[in-house]
Amino acid sequence: MSEQIEHFDHVFLGHQDVDAGQFRLAASGLGWKSPTGQVFTIKRDDLRKTQWLRAARGYQLRIQLKDGTIIKFDGFDEDAFDRLRSSIKHNYHLPLETKELSLKGWNWGRTEFSAGNYLQFNVANRQAFELPMNEVSNSNVSGKSEVSIELALNEGTGSAAERRNRMRARGDQPMEIRFYVPGMVQVEDGEGEEEQTAAQLFCETVKTKAELGQVAGESVVRFREVFSLSPRARFDVELFPTFLRMRGKTYDYKVLYDTITRMFLVPRPNDMHVYFVIGIDPPIRQGQTRYPFLVFQFHNEDESKVDLNMDAVELEKYKDRLEPSYQNLTYVIVSTVLRALTDKKITVPGNSFNSHHNQKGVKCSMKANEGFLYPLENYLLFLPKPVTLIPLRDISNATFSRVGSAMTGSRFFDVKINTRSGVGYQFSNLNREEYANLLAFLNAKGVTVRKDMAEEATNVVKITSYAGMDADDGSDEESGNESPRKRARSGDEDDEESADDDFVAGDSGSDVPEEFDEDYEGANSSDDGTSGAPGAGAGGGGSRHDDTDDSDFEED
Repeated sequence: MSEQIEHFDHVFLGHQDVDAGQFRLAASGLGWKSPTGQVFTIKRDDLRKTQWLRAARGYQLRIQLKDGTIIKFDGFDEDAFDRLRSSIKHNYHLPLETKELSLKGWNWGRTEFSAGNYLQFNVANRQAFELPMNEVSNSNVSGKSEVSIELALNEGTGSAAERRNRMRARGDQPMEIRFYVPGMVQVEDGEGEEEQTAAQLFCETVKTKAELGQVAGESVVRFREVFSLSPRARFDVELFPTFLRMRGKTYDYKVLYDTITRMFLVPRPNDMHVYFVIGIDPPIRQGQTRYPFLVFQFHNEDESKVDLNMDAVELEKYKDRLEPSYQNLTYVIVSTVLRALTDKKITVPGNSFNSHHNQKGVKCSMKANEGFLYPLENYLLFLPKPVTLIPLRDISNATFSRVGSAMTGSRFFDVKINTRSGVGYQFSNLNREEYANLLAFLNAKGVTVRKDMAEEATNVVKITSYAGMDADDGSDEESGNESPRKRARSGDEDDEESADDDFVAGDSGSDVPEEFDEDYEGANSSDDGTSGAPGAGAGGGGSRHDDTDDSDFEED
């Protein structure tokens, strides 16, 4: 039997690459080659089923292998159907089936897990869309009947710059989808049937199909009941060779090491805790809330003893950055192991800033949130909520207020950080004792510093005007001269008295009966009018910041 070879140009290998390549069918199998030289082949004996369906980029050839794997090729023209059907039937003795999709646009249907580990959503017995389970990064139940499925970014392989360029060329891609699954179901638990929400059962099935919990035994190390401030919960943190997993009572998260941008380890001022901050991009999500930073809080005296689940060959890959076992402070072990696994640096406070009490951070407020501002070598970091990171190179200027004059009587000052992009960050209620140290730090880093002179001038004018008014009142009484304010008040009283004297009841032309004339006379014979004095307002007291003993923080 002769071989029938077909070539097709401008064909995409599913959604794995943005570059269109060349597709070829031959008697030995089929293959695809990208413009960069990447080659993908499928042997003839591995083919099980072929389907033809409409896709976002033209038409799609969907191939199912004997092991259940699904391979997709997009970008075919409608005229390519006859050529593909003839070649597949001639070379592989398989029919090319046409698969009809649901185009009604309904959002109510049925879900099923099909071959190739896909979640299909069917409307009127036709497929509306499908989700590959190998790209699911997390699944949680929101409320009682809503299940969210988060999808991981498909960046492909290559360097960081190549992945960024590929993602930019690809454009938008779905990150999350939510299903409404109402009702209750009966589930067997080994001892009988137990009632469970359909949403919870669906979520557990998704996690099983996506293999989200089947790698727990392969973790390098596990830390239990780690307190997290962002998102706020307690998690069991498991470190794997390529990602970390956070398991909580309600939410589970999987964070790839490639998505970690930077890490910080800073002590909490005048306290017994240490903050371990991990920046991630893209951020994890909890409903509609995004968390671009993970903030773990450790007690600075808690110790742990752990053994890494690695043999000598695996430890050798990390070039003596990991040890088989550790017995040290918990936050030291976590930061050391994570630094080795991610191959990323951890930033700790340097010697360029020390507060008045020899701490690495100062207490302040950002809007309604109290926290600590850490002036680091290259950043300004505010913790714990909302986590705010300001690179020093992006700062245009810093404006201080409530610091110029002692007449304001405030023990605190404010500082506003203005960035070159036009965004401003206001930090308020910093202790006045920290002004000199913070000013020296910003000057040393080359940041332009300004003072809010308008506010200070307004306060001086108010104080001077009130003092002058009190002095006028006292001096005028002794000298016999009337101040303008007193003259104005006495003038008003004279006007009121003259108006009462000129009033005559009989001239009003009223039809009131005669027996009420006595009341009119009583009204005309009233005493001089009185003027009310302004009431005194109650002043509020300022908050007091007490200082405790300094706590030591050692850099490991």
